[in-house]
Amino acid sequence: MTEGNEAAARAVEAAADAAGNWAKAGRHAGIAGAAIGVVAAGAAAGVAIERMTVGRGMRRKARLALDAAGPYGTLRGTPGSAIAEDGTELYYEVDEPGAAPGRPEKGERAGQDAPADGSRADARGNNATKAARAVQEAQGAFRKRLLAVLGRRAAAPTVVFSHGYCLSQDSWHFQRAALRGTVRTVHWDQRSHGRSARGHGQIEGTEPVTIDLLGRDLKAVLDAAVPEGPIVLVGHSMGGMTVMALADQFPEFVAERVVGVALIGTSAGHLSEVAFGLPSLGVKAFHRLAPGVLKALGAQSEIVERGRRATADLFAGVIKRYSFGTPKDVDPGVARFAERLIEATPIDVVAEFYPAFAVHDKTEALVAYDKVPSLVLAGEKDLITPADHSRTIAEVLTGAELVCVPDAGHLVMLERRELVNEQLVSLVERAGAAARGSRSARA
Repeated sequence: MTEGNEAAARAVEAAADAAGNWAKAGRHAGIAGAAIGVVAAGAAAGVAIERMTVGRGMRRKARLALDAAGPYGTLRGTPGSAIAEDGTELYYEVDEPGAAPGRPEKGERAGQDAPADGSRADARGNNATKAARAVQEAQGAFRKRLLAVLGRRAAAPTVVFSHGYCLSQDSWHFQRAALRGTVRTVHWDQRSHGRSARGHGQIEGTEPVTIDLLGRDLKAVLDAAVPEGPIVLVGHSMGGMTVMALADQFPEFVAERVVGVALIGTSAGHLSEVAFGLPSLGVKAFHRLAPGVLKALGAQSEIVERGRRATADLFAGVIKRYSFGTPKDVDPGVARFAERLIEATPIDVVAEFYPAFAVHDKTEALVAYDKVPSLVLAGEKDLITPADHSRTIAEVLTGAELVCVPDAGHLVMLERRELVNEQLVSLVERAGAAARGSRSARA
């Protein structure tokens, strides 16, 4: 057997393992679980054939090398916690003005443990040096711009970042690095994500996840981390919906404290109509079956998680397709970073949150942000929250800066980080100037 055939055999064997694990989950989860098991196994087999010249061991080594070399998701700030209404502990970190680029916690990479075999890429030092230099250069340019507008630190707003579904606060790595040391920023993990605790109401079965609940979680974080002063809210995907839910439930707070808002790759509603790049018949079937399928798989989380771990490398292509507009052009380290973020979300958490999106509708709540500087930004190739949803938001926020990025996908803040950073700095400039003008008028 030739080397290529041996590699192909190993790849197909991996797909067979995936099929076995998912099928086992399917037997326990019923018809819906079996259906997704077939889909998952088929996807795994397809990717296996696509990668038939690359063995499993080689792919694993490549992943470990990327994990070791990439500094993404390693910035840390002063930790804190807020307590949600159901007792769930919500983890956040604060970067104060003047903070230096942070170092990763020992053994951590985007919430994941370091490789058990202690492997490190030879290029790690060079990559870290280049990354630190880029951060310093960006900070220097942004600091000059922002301080020229904001003046005294006391006048500067605190920028609060809310992440999306199946991600964590580390998904804002590049934006955090760009603003670090210049303005005060807060990064938090939504309930059951990242370093926050599992939702008490969901564990106990007393309350389902809703977008309104997430809005109240954000209010708890703001009360704990930003008890006073102006605020700029930044939300991606589910985080943007969380920001909308805050306005819906706490309009007086928003009117008094929020001086700017950025809604990135998100939607105000009608997510049950999103096609996800599927044919029309597939879309209808997906929306009809997905909640039950995920609930069934979540009930067998231990079995399903074993299947996910066994097929992580095979599903990398699927993750890239739905994360980036031009997957082939994305830095492999950044693509791997996105994989790790998504892989870190347990299947039962995926299942708990998914139903909330179908009933999400916060179009009317958007008017609360119509009087402050706003940014609405989306990737034109976003398959999760299509750019048309951002255009709809911009129609309500008549003064918003609408930016639709060609060839970018759902994780636009990773894929086109320089553009997103520039737009956020511009927003903070506008928000800071507006806040200072408002204070001067009151005085």
